[in-house]
Amino acid sequence: MSQSISIKQVPVKWITPELFQPYGELITPSPDGKLYDRTDAQLNLQNGIPRFYIMRLEKPGRKFHKITRHLQCTQCLGSLAGKDWLIAVAPPSPNNQPEIEKIAAFRIPGDCFIKLEMGTWHAGPYFDHETVDFYNLELSDTNQIDHCTHNFITNQNIEFQFVD
Repeated sequence: MSQSISIKQVPVKWITPELFQPYGELITPSPDGKLYDRTDAQLNLQNGIPRFYIMRLEKPGRKFHKITRHLQCTQCLGSLAGKDWLIAVAPPSPNNQPEIEKIAAFRIPGDCFIKLEMGTWHAGPYFDHETVDFYNLELSDTNQIDHCTHNFITNQNIEFQFVD
């Protein structure tokens, strides 16, 4: 007999530096010529060859049941063409699964990007547009050797849904 999957709603908040701090950094525009400081992305890409690329994603819907983390590098994501988008995150955890009660969801405007701390769990990008191109900065082999994914359906019979 199969168990039914329960849907857990995750309220979406507009991202701010303070709200996003447990998961990473919000990076916003700054004037040309500004010197490097703590408001710039504090990157850790020392464990391999950095990879900066544009990934094209098709409309993913508003539900997720998998969440991923990278332990070898920070990761930066941002949309092109000014399109807003969603991401669910949970802070780094000492074991191979995130703490469900600490999952948060954010709406990110299309004029900034985020930097995820090493070990931050993340599901997304998600969005309501048909297609969005994202710039992505990680290591060249992140998706091969540093991609720990937790499946909530398999492990807890839970699926999550973004709600505004």
